[in-house]
Amino acid sequence: MKNVPTYGIIGYPLSHSLSPVMHNAAFEALGVEAIYKTFPLQDDEVEVFFENLRREDSPIFGLNVTVPYKEKVIPYLDTLAPFAKRAMAVNTVVISQDRKLTGYNTDGPGFLAHLTELKFDPRGKRVAILGAGGTTRAILTVLGLIPEKPEFIKIYNRTISTVEGLIRDLEQRVDMSNVEIVSSIEDLDIELADLLINTTSVGLNPRDPLLVPEEMLHSNLLVYDVIYNPAQTLLLKTAKKMGAKTANGLEMLFYQGVLAFQHWANVQLDADVKNKMRQSLREAIQNG
Repeated sequence: MKNVPTYGIIGYPLSHSLSPVMHNAAFEALGVEAIYKTFPLQDDEVEVFFENLRREDSPIFGLNVTVPYKEKVIPYLDTLAPFAKRAMAVNTVVISQDRKLTGYNTDGPGFLAHLTELKFDPRGKRVAILGAGGTTRAILTVLGLIPEKPEFIKIYNRTISTVEGLIRDLEQRVDMSNVEIVSSIEDLDIELADLLINTTSVGLNPRDPLLVPEEMLHSNLLVYDVIYNPAQTLLLKTAKKMGAKTANGLEMLFYQGVLAFQHWANVQLDADVKNKMRQSLREAIQNG
């Protein structure tokens, strides 16, 4: 019996991921016989997983990559698409018929697409970022490549050496002249910011603390939390209470997912399929 073409997501943990919901909805809408699964991998399992991907009998032809492997997978790939090469972070892998692996990053473009939908123009704006992982790489890269950049981007991470290494690496390929590393949340100047982005995992657990003092949040601020499950983190609830505009990462997930699917299938998805993907995500969040 022929193996069903398989796609999936690698990372750890994956119990909160809604990628299977979205991509299986797309396969169903297109009438394509394929399946999208989760592949929760521990650190010591990644190398063998990628070795097996190269086997001729492997049914896997596309992957998403999430925390903590967006940077770690790069050595296992044959090529990187231009944006992924700038960011040096990969969230989408295309596996060709001859088992060659190409890495893409759809997080950055997905984030920018959602900002456009929110009618938020980052040009000349003041941005504050919490976190320094793979998603931050993609966001900094896309904001560094647009012709008119934010006025400044201040970034805080609990481990300062991590964010220093991130900026040192990125500035070899992207203009980071408007980016400033700060040593405390107070130094982010959130009171003066137009956009606050949380890329950390703080908020995934309902018992997680509030990262930002409540009084810093204000009505001229868009608070963007890349976490989408739960839909309302403590940060977003508090920001809303303080009159800020808020957004979670569900639509970023949708936009990056559409781009990932198009890389795998090498086709443009029509509006009907995209709507079904988006609707499947919204229903999954509503149903808990």
